[in-house]
Amino acid sequence: MDQTVVICDNKTVDPASQSDLLEAAGADIEILDEKTEAAVTEAVDGAHALIVDAATPVTAASLTGTDTLRVVGRAGIGVDNVDVDAAAAAGVTVVNVPDYCLDEVSTHALSLLLACVRGVPRYDREIAAGTWDWKTGRPLHRMAGRTLGLVGFGRIARRFASKLRDFRVDVVAADPNVPATTMHDYGVERVGFDDLLARSHFVSVHVPLYEATRGLFSTAAFERMREDAVLVNTSRGPVVDEDALVAALDAGELAKAGLDVRATEPPGPEDPLAGRDDVVCTPHVGWYSEESRADLSRSVASDVAAVLQGDDPANPVDPETPWV
Repeated sequence: MDQTVVICDNKTVDPASQSDLLEAAGADIEILDEKTEAAVTEAVDGAHALIVDAATPVTAASLTGTDTLRVVGRAGIGVDNVDVDAAAAAGVTVVNVPDYCLDEVSTHALSLLLACVRGVPRYDREIAAGTWDWKTGRPLHRMAGRTLGLVGFGRIARRFASKLRDFRVDVVAADPNVPATTMHDYGVERVGFDDLLARSHFVSVHVPLYEATRGLFSTAAFERMREDAVLVNTSRGPVVDEDALVAALDAGELAKAGLDVRATEPPGPEDPLAGRDDVVCTPHVGWYSEESRADLSRSVASDVAAVLQGDDPANPVDPETPWV
């Protein structure tokens, strides 16, 4: 019997291979372009599987509005846009792709950090405006001998830590779910969050978004950070209170920020973080390479197909276990 798979994902790079995997499981594919709760709820009525990206909400209303849905495939790592508890209660399997862009995001975090540390975007803008002067980016400081703090120590943060070895920085990490022995294997010291903020010249954020991390970087957090600190966020935008970030930068309580993710994506036309010399922004592109898109496309389709065929998926999401 044919089964319907609804796809609402604009990252798909290899629709042919996705189609082959899903059609082999007896699936008909429907494409959904509208990323709203109402559209998703209507689309899954009578469907057996749903594949979504980060911008597509999968709420309890959508999950309880159908008695046919068997699996939700999150085309990406984070599952904060999927109500995994409601899915579990409805008997719907949720799968994600936890390892498809580890190199890309860790490299992007490093790129944002280096851009901030070396003042690259400002020098580029100054040259474009006709100014050739090394002094426009002052003061810059060497990285060696300074401390970098990783907030969260999952797969991406571990890859990032490995890439930092030749920079001769001291690396510390705060993550209540990871033991000190695991961090020690990467040459990283386990510390508490407050200690990390107080010690770190560079802070890179690698936590999932849930209630405990929403607004984690608040006014109080910025007050505990060094005034010469650089904040890099490649995880989820709402982890950082952007009003508090703007205030900290304006007050000189923080030196610079490199942001790949924002609280609202895309931000509005009056974005107070855009165009600043002390902020580097990219459009949630840390995950991207042509290779990662292909890996993502095939992996999520493979797991959805497995569930439709009655097999165990490779990457089920356990609502009781924090994803990293």
